[in-house]
Amino acid sequence: MSQSMKFSRRQWLTTVGKASAAGAVLLAAPAFARGAGKVVVVGGGFGGATAAKYIKRRNPAIDVTLVEPAKTYYTCPFTNLYFGGLRTFEQQGHNFDELRSMGVRVIHAFASGVDADKKTVTLKGGDTLSYDKLLLAPGIDFRWNALEGYDEAASKLAPHAWKAGEQSKLLKQHLENMRDGGTFVMVAPANPFRCPPGPYERVSMVAHYLKHNKPKSKILILDAKDAFSKQGLFQAGWKRFYGDLIEWVPLSKDGKVVRVDAANLTVETEFGQTHKADVLNVIPPQKAGTIAEIAGVTNESGWVPIKHQTFESERVADIYVVGDATVAAPMPKSGFSANAQAKVAAAAIVNSLAGKPPAEPAFANTCYSLIAPDYGISVAHNYQLKDGKIAEMSGGVSPADANDDFRKLEAEYGVAWYQAIALDTWGTRS
Repeated sequence: MSQSMKFSRRQWLTTVGKASAAGAVLLAAPAFARGAGKVVVVGGGFGGATAAKYIKRRNPAIDVTLVEPAKTYYTCPFTNLYFGGLRTFEQQGHNFDELRSMGVRVIHAFASGVDADKKTVTLKGGDTLSYDKLLLAPGIDFRWNALEGYDEAASKLAPHAWKAGEQSKLLKQHLENMRDGGTFVMVAPANPFRCPPGPYERVSMVAHYLKHNKPKSKILILDAKDAFSKQGLFQAGWKRFYGDLIEWVPLSKDGKVVRVDAANLTVETEFGQTHKADVLNVIPPQKAGTIAEIAGVTNESGWVPIKHQTFESERVADIYVVGDATVAAPMPKSGFSANAQAKVAAAAIVNSLAGKPPAEPAFANTCYSLIAPDYGISVAHNYQLKDGKIAEMSGGVSPADANDDFRKLEAEYGVAWYQAIALDTWGTRS
């Protein structure tokens, strides 16, 4: 690796480290001895589990309840490696034992209602939980039929796999059953959506699987955008490792799908072209998780506007929202972002319950993507508040001219990142 690459990498990691350190200082303040109250957290992913943990860590006297239906939470990050045959699905699972050991009450149920006036959360079975502060980390839901013909029933035939679980297993099964010489068609959505690099890493890992198991096959990406995250790095990697196996059709070349026939595995584009798939992966338009809409915190976009300093809802007092559901641009909808936002919201909640003003937050986000085994790429940014809004301060993508040693390190950093954030969020290793 050249000295210039080493220096560039060192600069980049130092920049990310500074933002992380700023957040750590914010969160490392002594726990408050007063200000105890009741906090209910809905959602046990990167945002919700982190928030519950850090609220309890900052002030153990606060009564914290986490509501999450799944007893084992399966993450979307790294499921693409499962499609590539590099990881098992079981490795995606995390439990809540550490949170319980810290005194967090974990209830495995669906939250079906929120009464902001009475400050209660209703569970699907009819029980209610009272709160002083409510934090929602509901992730995403789908805009069924925003693509004509693509509803929840259609997703059983043309899986989205954009929530980890049975959909992930279904898409993997379809991929394994596909004939050699078949076509894997991905329908990629317009912005905004969960994990901007995610579809293109998935394509990379599917291409890796096909290259080694069904080499006569091809991949067609029908995209509702003309550009995507880390595009140059992805396309250079595709050309190197997969040749002409992958074809990307952007919006300007009739890539926008408007109609899906899941039963026949066909899609129709904006200008009437029909494409037939052997495996059809439709990633539909998205919105905030349904509980956010029920709580009255979404706007006409379907997402949740928040106060950027605290992540409290702009619409409903004492309800905080973190992660994919929020309008927090320029921060992307990623697991790293959700984890960082949850720590800021946790600090703000603890301060508010103690009658203290919120601290000034700092954020970082890094997204690693694997193009082939031992060949990774990344994008990283730091964010701070500017005029009350989150603003990008520095960052960028990994260098285009990096050598193979550098790309291998990127792949290794990606694995280390996942292990570290899983440990930080759930206290589990993978």
